[in-house]
Amino acid sequence: MARRNNIWANLDWVTITLYLILIFMGWVNIYAAVYNEEHSSILDMTQRYGKQLIWIIAALIIGFTIILVDSKFYVFSAYGFYIITILLLIAVLLFGTQVKGSTSWFQIGGIAIQPAEFVKFTTALALAKYLSSYNFKMHQFKSLVTIGIILALPVMLIFLQNDTGSALVIGVFILVLFREGLSGFVLFLVFIVALIFILTLVLSPLHTIFTITGGALIFHYFMQQKLTETIKALSIYASFTALFLFGGHILKIALSDVNLVLAATILSSAIFAVYSLRKGVHNLLIVLGLYLGLVFLTFSVDYVFNNVLQAHQQSRINELLGIESDPLGVGYNVNQSKIAIGSGGFSGKGFLNGTQTKFDFVPEQSTDFIFCTVGEEWGFIGTTTVIGLFLFLLLRLIALAERQRSTFSRVYGYSVACVIFFHLAINIGMTIGLAPVIGIPLPFFSYGGSSLWSFTILLFIFLRLDASRAEKLSH
Repeated sequence: MARRNNIWANLDWVTITLYLILIFMGWVNIYAAVYNEEHSSILDMTQRYGKQLIWIIAALIIGFTIILVDSKFYVFSAYGFYIITILLLIAVLLFGTQVKGSTSWFQIGGIAIQPAEFVKFTTALALAKYLSSYNFKMHQFKSLVTIGIILALPVMLIFLQNDTGSALVIGVFILVLFREGLSGFVLFLVFIVALIFILTLVLSPLHTIFTITGGALIFHYFMQQKLTETIKALSIYASFTALFLFGGHILKIALSDVNLVLAATILSSAIFAVYSLRKGVHNLLIVLGLYLGLVFLTFSVDYVFNNVLQAHQQSRINELLGIESDPLGVGYNVNQSKIAIGSGGFSGKGFLNGTQTKFDFVPEQSTDFIFCTVGEEWGFIGTTTVIGLFLFLLLRLIALAERQRSTFSRVYGYSVACVIFFHLAINIGMTIGLAPVIGIPLPFFSYGGSSLWSFTILLFIFLRLDASRAEKLSH
């Protein structure tokens, strides 16, 4: 009994209080988003706000149950939970129900369950389990391959469900790896790849290659600190490019300008590689490899964009980047969302007085676009308060993660913070037009049992681990 009392005393009640405030505010805003005068009671179980109350009560029971379970159970069962959700992801592909083009739901009576929501906490557990194993070393090839498999398996299965948003969430775990010793160069490389992806969509492949080459030459200069060497490299590249372009046109070679420039790029790189080997400057070989990889990436982007992404996803990205403008089509949700948030002004229109909300101008306003209701009815004060509460929660989670004695608990704690941060940033980014619309719910706010339950499990497992931080967790 004394030990059980210590658990409750050791719980971080600040985080629990923040959790309770957020789910209460979410419930109230769901009520405002889908308010029906004929069903004005917030306890009306025929409406979404009544159903959300059931999800909230169930979430509180789940959280309470998680706290009662010994913390070592989560360490011992980490891989088991992960395998179960992987099997569920496979099962939903075979037996799931298609909702809005995504085959990612199990329909059980009147309840719809989305396994992809729960894979977030099980992947976090599996990652924490592996990173805390006794023989783990971050920079070993075997370790990196194993981490890659742990993360790639759910991503691929979720992509097959046509649920891009949930798949992208798994990618945020790279921030956890960075905290545990992964080289910052990997993060830099991820940023560069994302930048090249965007540039290839905005610019032509030819201009993208020239931009990459310019960046590589600048990087070459900072590595060597020799302006003459960089000028020589530029001269060789420019000479071969001009030769291939003009020669191709004069000889009427049946190759496009892009392919001619690519040939010049490969030949120039081969000469640079030989030069680097003769001079013993082996780090330039790494730069050359990355440079060629980014150049070839420009050609794969079009394939991925046109053959992997769905038509509506392509349109949303084009709308976001300004390549297309369709305010009455794919851009409708975001435009109405921005109107709703902007119309709220400083203090908002008041509870249940949002015109954009009341007349259903913004689709999915109780789920993915719940933040619009906050902006319209509570204004700048309300949106700042909500964002402030989330930031306080994130800072609190990072502080709790840093005080853990167990590697398992620390890794899991950072995973929780990263997942919530990604959802927060992308969801709010969607509503104000800074991120593509990819179906990411706002944690603890958006309507839905799967989302609320998964975030509750994610958070409360960490709170249980933190309450037992003085104990030694065996791996």
